[in-house]
Amino acid sequence: MGRGPDRRAAIGGALGLGLSLGLAGGLGGALAACTPRSQAKVRAEPAADIFLSDLEARHGGRLGFAALDIGSDRRVLWRAQERFPFCSTFKAFLAVATLERVQRDEERLDRAVPIVQTDMIPHAPVTEKAVGRTLTIRELMQAAVEVSDNPAANILIREMGGIAVWRSWWPTFGDTTTAISRLEPDLNTALPNDPRDTCLPEQTLANIREMAFSDRLTPDHDSLLTGWLLASPTGPNRIKAGAPEGWSVAHKTGTGANGAANDVGILTPLSGSPVIVAAYFIGATEATDDQRDAVIAEATRRALKALNRD
Repeated sequence: MGRGPDRRAAIGGALGLGLSLGLAGGLGGALAACTPRSQAKVRAEPAADIFLSDLEARHGGRLGFAALDIGSDRRVLWRAQERFPFCSTFKAFLAVATLERVQRDEERLDRAVPIVQTDMIPHAPVTEKAVGRTLTIRELMQAAVEVSDNPAANILIREMGGIAVWRSWWPTFGDTTTAISRLEPDLNTALPNDPRDTCLPEQTLANIREMAFSDRLTPDHDSLLTGWLLASPTGPNRIKAGAPEGWSVAHKTGTGANGAANDVGILTPLSGSPVIVAAYFIGATEATDDQRDAVIAEATRRALKALNRD
């Protein structure tokens, strides 16, 4: 996701999406002040409250929102220490864990994994077409991140050793609050007051910062993940719709039961520092998909305005 000056040109050129221009303007100073491991926690700059109660009142849902300007370390928060179902947003971090296994020679990008009918669960746009043949670890990661393929995510967790191994990875990432409990599709049930498969929006800021602006991934692997997040067609009316014209958005959405609609990622302008956004909306069961998406888009616009980045 772009971890320093030595990688901007390489990543931007590989993707052909102008990401290097957005990174070049603001990350140099911010990264120079931090060691890679210091990225695990958002620094304690004063956080400004952003009041989003009117957005919740529109449809009766509960909204968790957090945004961080990488250049200034300023944050805006709303219910950022409350728990929300993360749904499929976890798949971006699953790719990080898998790529780290590749870097430790515990896995290979080109290893072929048989895809069988018993792997199939709802939302399998890539894996369903591959039943009876194989997909590589790289193809499974791309399917999970770009189009949120559920069997692909479950297979990747199985191939790393199962959910206990997957759960044990999160503390190594600096996160001791995200609750990893179940696989797809059960993790999307999003029942009220159920702590399983939930996260804190403010912790997500730290997680994305660690994912994107540390040395955890090699340049090639970093470029792979960035490309998938930028290319994802899901949730075009969520944080993408709240970003100013010309900004790039590398993001991962999540959608579940009980009106759950989420979107997390990095918004990068053509010049200036990126902004990390984590948005989780739950409980607006009478709202349409478009209405839930509009709440996330409006929260994003307000956050950027509060950060003076609109």
